[in-house]
Amino acid sequence: MTEWEDLIPAPRSRFLRVKCLKCGNEQVVFSNAVNEVTCNVCGNVLAEPSSGRAKIKGEIVTVFE
Repeated sequence: MTEWEDLIPAPRSRFLRVKCLKCGNEQVVFSNAVNEVTCNVCGNVLAEPSSGRAKIKGEIVTVFE
């Protein structure tokens, strides 16, 4: 009999902590964001949607799994 890990696939999307290049604010962003994500402090674009994965425009600090 197989284990549960073999039966249930792991998700390919992750949550990322992204640091804004303009002001240094850190914010949590979804890796497959469908909408444009802007910084809550300065309004700089942190992630732009593309086909599938979002284009991250800041520095990725942490990947939450």
